[in-house]
Amino acid sequence: MERQITNWRSLGGHVGAGGKKVRDDLLFRCGQLYNLTPFQKEQLQDKYQIKRVFDFRGQDERKQFPDFLWSGLDYVVIDVLKDAQVNQASVETIISGSYSAEEDMLTTYEELVMEKSAQTGYRQFLLTLINDPTPTAFHCFAGKDRTGVAAALILKTLGVSDEEIYADYLETIPARKQENQEILDYLQDHLTSAQLDEVAVALTVKKAYLERYFATIKRNFGNFDNYLMQGLNLPADFKDKMRQIYLV
Repeated sequence: MERQITNWRSLGGHVGAGGKKVRDDLLFRCGQLYNLTPFQKEQLQDKYQIKRVFDFRGQDERKQFPDFLWSGLDYVVIDVLKDAQVNQASVETIISGSYSAEEDMLTTYEELVMEKSAQTGYRQFLLTLINDPTPTAFHCFAGKDRTGVAAALILKTLGVSDEEIYADYLETIPARKQENQEILDYLQDHLTSAQLDEVAVALTVKKAYLERYFATIKRNFGNFDNYLMQGLNLPADFKDKMRQIYLV
């Protein structure tokens, strides 16, 4: 059986506002599109008809692991953690085995709300989705943190329940199991057991991370709608437009 693109899934099928469902042909989340097989390239271009890719990674990540690009693709780079002091979601930081991985990840989710690069980046991302809807894939390194927040933003805007939002977020755990184990196996001779344990934490997701993201929104903006308007500076009709386009 051919190996799928890491952490790939459509946001389609979730039940949103008014009982309508999220379209399954326009919004896809994944890990980085590096070193793809011919089968995976065919999936992107032919099966899913992807026309735009958003890359939320930093410059060093993109240089080390360049995405597969093809003619006619709209490739958009948005480094959402550019202003963060330490990008805990980057591949370099994860593999370095920083000591307090869980606490660092919680800080990253606060930064994904409050840092200017995150606010302007997610604003650009979401505005593009309403101004020029087309089959779109979005990703970071693992497709779990920067990408997880982007997916949660979309689903929350579309009126999907918190239960389903968290279910989609946590789907990363089984979806990345094989790739994460391969990374740990590779690092086994280079790190201590304590460092490997921290890397294992940093390579996956926990419900507490996304909970911290939404708690940071509530603490600083009062509610999600205020965050869309004040934090991301989106137009007043943004939610209506998203629902008109992406719910059926």
